[in-house]
Amino acid sequence: MNIRSICLAALLSTCALVSAQARDMNFALTPPLESHYGAAATAFAEKMAELSGGDITVNVKPGGVLGGEREVLEGMQIGTIELAISSTGPIGSFIPETYALDFPFLFKSYDSARAVLDGPIGEELLAKFDSVGLVGLAWGENGFRHITNSRKAIAVPADVNGLKIRTMENQVHIDAFQELGAAPAPMSWTEVITALQQGTIDAQENPIPIIVANKLWDVQKHASLTGHVYSPAVIVMSKIHWDQLSEAEQGWVKEAAKAAAAADRAVVTKNEEEGVALMKANGMEVVTDVDRAAFEAAVAPTYEKLAPQYGAELIERIRAAQN
Repeated sequence: MNIRSICLAALLSTCALVSAQARDMNFALTPPLESHYGAAATAFAEKMAELSGGDITVNVKPGGVLGGEREVLEGMQIGTIELAISSTGPIGSFIPETYALDFPFLFKSYDSARAVLDGPIGEELLAKFDSVGLVGLAWGENGFRHITNSRKAIAVPADVNGLKIRTMENQVHIDAFQELGAAPAPMSWTEVITALQQGTIDAQENPIPIIVANKLWDVQKHASLTGHVYSPAVIVMSKIHWDQLSEAEQGWVKEAAKAAAAADRAVVTKNEEEGVALMKANGMEVVTDVDRAAFEAAVAPTYEKLAPQYGAELIERIRAAQN
């Protein structure tokens, strides 16, 4: 074999290796692409393309096209979906300790919540994902949750009494709204808009980024800035697919997840600054003067009932970490 043939063979071999390494991954999310989750997934895809030299393509799948959050998590466990960003609602069914993050009025501010999640407590919780066939990569967020409804303005706890309100599949949230006298209806986000349109439920509760991204003013007249729960989000990977990556590739995934979390939080911050004006401009009646102290007192029994189950010591550590 002459030198030219040897070089050609080497080149073909290299091309074949690159082709074998090139791969696609799906990144699932339930909100629209034009959302904080969409920003996270897009940033992840861009960073992975950069770090892999284009060998790894991440296909963003918004709007629940791969299923609701629970279905996506289960898909990742069996390897049919590679990546996702999810609220903690369904994750608590897999890792109960994550529900400690969802107790009402636990976090004081965005800065304190982000510091806790980026610190030892957040790292400890991410490490627990491994035991259920998932890899917790980084904490993003939805933000502080507020109530919207089609019936009346809400300013005090008594105003919530009797409302049929959608909640996440989250026992802490469900119990808190039961304490307020509401009728919580846990359901996947993929079903919520239709349920609101049809009047099956009166209300829902979500942070401003979700309200804005889904244009909830089309189906809800009233919004009340209760800020009753800080809602984290987590960027997750299927352990089956994680284990197939090289150490270098796993490093790329971690770096991409950090970029995704930063992009997610940037959109949340922007929506918090601009979202209320946008809600009002689109016809929502927004109550900003909410009696938060009364709401906090009304849901206090949730701590007594559920903190022992989901980690009273962890909740106290979260509180102490914010002082």
